[in-house]
Amino acid sequence: MNLSKLTLLRAIFSYFGRCNTRTRLRYGRILGWLTPKLLRSRARIVRINLALCFPERSPSEQEAWLQRHFYLLAQSVVDRGLFWFGPSATIKEAVQISGLEHLERLLAAKRRIIMLAPHFIALDAAATRLSQFLLQSATLYTPQSDADVDYLVREGRGRFNDVRLVSRHDGVRGLIRQLRAGIPIYYLPDMDFGRKGAVFAPFFGVQAATIPATAQIAKAWEAVVVPVVSRLDPETGRYNVQVLPPLDDFPGEQTLEQATVRINQLIESWVRPDPAQYYWVHRRFKTRPEGEKRFY
Repeated sequence: MNLSKLTLLRAIFSYFGRCNTRTRLRYGRILGWLTPKLLRSRARIVRINLALCFPERSPSEQEAWLQRHFYLLAQSVVDRGLFWFGPSATIKEAVQISGLEHLERLLAAKRRIIMLAPHFIALDAAATRLSQFLLQSATLYTPQSDADVDYLVREGRGRFNDVRLVSRHDGVRGLIRQLRAGIPIYYLPDMDFGRKGAVFAPFFGVQAATIPATAQIAKAWEAVVVPVVSRLDPETGRYNVQVLPPLDDFPGEQTLEQATVRINQLIESWVRPDPAQYYWVHRRFKTRPEGEKRFY
């Protein structure tokens, strides 16, 4: 571990955690303006994703979404300083959350809980705010390639209560062990991890390799699926997190494929009101069905 580098990173994010909202927003706007210019390959991915998912919208509308997306993304990076180092009361003020009564009821009934959290920009805000509420929780964690960054991220994400970060190398099995022990899991259902174990389900009309683990786990362990939808208001710097009611009869009698389609359709319905809030920098359509050309 490079202590000087870690000290620098800690100092930067600690400053973001202590500064006022106006200052955080100013840094977010500067970074948001720079990011698509510096990360051109990522901007290209966003353009491709938006064109695939919203072919009915004009190129100018898609470009406006791209610019807004990078402003939101940059602000969320700056705001990690708030979540990792800011006062707990300030976080609660900045992140408005509703629907906690759904989790309270399920916890009282000792139900196994899957918090279904699609890749929205405000994902880290939602996770931090929920960790303030839940005495125990668990989520998959992708180790960072840089040891200093990895240390800082792990420390920040495990700041409140007992947050168990399960390495992605341990896969869903590691997460299931936590679920079986009665610990609510925070699960991200919408990334492309390749062909192995995935089913192809439409996402905005495009076939997307999707891990059907949400339905598999819910069915095998009688777990309740509770969606968590999060958004960021770039004008005020405030976050809105909605803990929605548990999915009714999921997966029920549906096949894994049908249940996975249902999940993708739900995510679509949460994205459409403000498409720029979704994490379009991911290569969501990287894996293609046999015979289809690559998009990226």
